[in-house]
Amino acid sequence: MAAFLGILTPLAFSPYDIWPVSFLSPCLLLILINQQTSRHAFIIGLIWGVGFFGHGINWVHVSIDTFGGVPPFVSFLLVGLLSVYLSLYPALFSWALTRLFPSQTAAKFLFAAPAFWLISEWLRGWVFTGFPWLWLGYSQIDNLLANYAPVGGVELITFVVMMISGSFAYILLSRNWKWSVIPCCLLLIAWGLNQIQWVTPQPDRQTKIALIQGNIDQALKWLPGQRWPTIVKYTDLTRENWDADIIIWPEAAVPAFEHQLSDYFSALSSSAKSHHSAIITGVLNQTGKTYYNSILTLGEGTGSPDYELDASQRYHKHHLLPFGEFVPFEKLLRPLAPIFNLPMSSFADGAYIQPNLQAKDRYLVPALCYEIIFNEQVRANTTEKTDFILTLSNDAWFGHSIGPLQHMEIARMRALELGKPLIRSTNNGVTAITDYRGHIVKRLPQFETGVLKATLTSTKGITPYHRWGSWLIYALVTLSLLTSLYLRRKLLVT
Repeated sequence: MAAFLGILTPLAFSPYDIWPVSFLSPCLLLILINQQTSRHAFIIGLIWGVGFFGHGINWVHVSIDTFGGVPPFVSFLLVGLLSVYLSLYPALFSWALTRLFPSQTAAKFLFAAPAFWLISEWLRGWVFTGFPWLWLGYSQIDNLLANYAPVGGVELITFVVMMISGSFAYILLSRNWKWSVIPCCLLLIAWGLNQIQWVTPQPDRQTKIALIQGNIDQALKWLPGQRWPTIVKYTDLTRENWDADIIIWPEAAVPAFEHQLSDYFSALSSSAKSHHSAIITGVLNQTGKTYYNSILTLGEGTGSPDYELDASQRYHKHHLLPFGEFVPFEKLLRPLAPIFNLPMSSFADGAYIQPNLQAKDRYLVPALCYEIIFNEQVRANTTEKTDFILTLSNDAWFGHSIGPLQHMEIARMRALELGKPLIRSTNNGVTAITDYRGHIVKRLPQFETGVLKATLTSTKGITPYHRWGSWLIYALVTLSLLTSLYLRRKLLVT
């Protein structure tokens, strides 16, 4: 049953979007571990997690299988090991809950369970640089509970989902329907939050955006003979869209280091200026023996008068993907197997806080690919001047899998949390633009060459999450834990 529930849970997320599963699965998991020994609860949580992550992140094997140089069974084995590791966190949740709260009480299900769940998720998002993928809150991006995001981010939505799930579990176990008041109150609060306008659009600050989706085959992209055909393709599509204020290319759009094409970028910048436009592109940078995954701005309103080859003035990706962009314990692991020598796996990280990008006198907070899943990093780099959230990506590494669609769902949450329109430019999808509520305004079909054009309106104001970050949810989790421990002690005394 635990394995089945775990496998079922990813159906709550994109592309399936069967969001009730996000309540059903944790509810039944809580019932399964109820009054079990802590050891048995750990095993049940582990098996649930293997099902959940084995299904939910199976797309990782595509990059390993296609570009890692290992047989398919090895790629599946590695994904299985990753799933087992990630499963330790729901297992830890199950163990801690049953260890500290062996009895069937309201405090256990309504207060302790949401708090322990969030603590385990925080650990998953931090240990070994973190992997905060598929938090339950993301499944609610199109539902009423999404209104909690501007207040406490995806963590607060996750907490609420677990509190509702815990309420259902306790109602089923105790046969006491009075506890249904908890989900009703949480939904009523979400409806009330929907009536609050945290930020307001600025009609006098509109920007024409053009996103270019090159659809370059990842297997061919870095072949020497493909460099100039790729450059010509992006250049031609750019020339056809000079009417846009900002033209955006995806992550590492040009298959070369910036210093190898400095004359080209200088000419491109001059051309953009002559058309009163700006260009933003992902680019690779090299300083000595140090390599960066970067973002470059060209043309008008970039904060500098002319193009200069100066890597210190670029945005450099901070949160690198383990094994994809850097190899932990590099000297030990690289000699073991080709998987540890994936292309582009030796990058250095940029600073945690970096200035917003400037283009056409607009300010954009950047997040390169994997970084968009780290909400606190995006929030920390967002300022009152920020017009848009910009994420460049290349999910061609993951083929036709569900990974890119989950990635887009996560990116949408950043727009809702911070009250800023989001721009997502990718090589082969999902290329899309959302409004400040995280609703997709326009998107391009996957696996096609195309240009997405839209007019975005900047917003004015600050959401509570933008102002305070996760401190509200930290306080809520602490209060929830203290309440549950107090009620447990009171029960033991009486």
